[in-house]
Amino acid sequence: MRHRLEYAAVRALIVAVRVMPVRLVRACGTALGLAFYTLDGAHRRIAHRNLAAAFPARPAGERRAIARAAFGHFGRLLFELLRFATLTPERMLASVEVDGVERSRLAYAQGKGVLFVTGHFGYWEIQAMVHALQVEPVAILARALDNPYLNRLLETIRQRTGNTVVYRRGTIRRVMRTLHEGRGVAVLIDQHIMSRDAIYVDFFERPAATTSAVAALALRTGAPVVPVFALPLGSGRYRLIYEHAIEPPGPDSPDAVRELTQRCTDVLEMYVRRHPELWLWMHRRWREDDQAAEHVAGMFPSGDGGDAAQADEGK
Repeated sequence: MRHRLEYAAVRALIVAVRVMPVRLVRACGTALGLAFYTLDGAHRRIAHRNLAAAFPARPAGERRAIARAAFGHFGRLLFELLRFATLTPERMLASVEVDGVERSRLAYAQGKGVLFVTGHFGYWEIQAMVHALQVEPVAILARALDNPYLNRLLETIRQRTGNTVVYRRGTIRRVMRTLHEGRGVAVLIDQHIMSRDAIYVDFFERPAATTSAVAALALRTGAPVVPVFALPLGSGRYRLIYEHAIEPPGPDSPDAVRELTQRCTDVLEMYVRRHPELWLWMHRRWREDDQAAEHVAGMFPSGDGGDAAQADEGK
């Protein structure tokens, strides 16, 4: 029953945001996010702890302001994504400024597929939708939500512009096939994972369990790794930025997978440092020193019990 009620609420929200002015959509999203900041003490405390560790030199008041802004951003993200999904492809493209798209096309031109990496930062769902229209559709690595009705709705949104969604089971084989066909794969690299492909790299000078699958696939196939980010411009407009492809380690690197994973993470950290209010601080990204912390459900609960970046080969 709870799943059906949640689905009905989101469907009603879609009907509402379709006719609401952009300013009101953003205001309602901000209000929702700040309500969660006030009421969700567990995730608020996680955000405060993470920010204190990431920015120890910043005043406590400034860190609290970043946490509030981050909650507000994720409320807006929900409202704006639902609104964006109702637009025509032409209006979607008109709402986005694109920087560096030639870097994406140059990566495709190598004929080995492309691994697009990003994090729970900015408007990552919107950037995938626009990429399909601006360049070509990609395969999105994802995990299923625990609410099957909302999962089907989100899948429909993600596929609205031609993308496909790849879930955990059999991920590696499907990704390999996609890359061999010269197509793109989009991956989030900022979730804490506990699968066999986990590798620890530094994120804000702290070891964070990160998927090594991106680096392993890139080194195995020769597919370039291109970081991509979507920033808000206000008034329902966005800037989609393709960074330069990550330079792969040399053949003499003693630990090429770890080195390439670190380079990918460094680019994400650079963006988070520039715009800390746009990242998911309420996620328990670092857990090696957090064993005594309260058990808190994930911000994006999955139906398979796994983490976002897990990839179980052959299952």
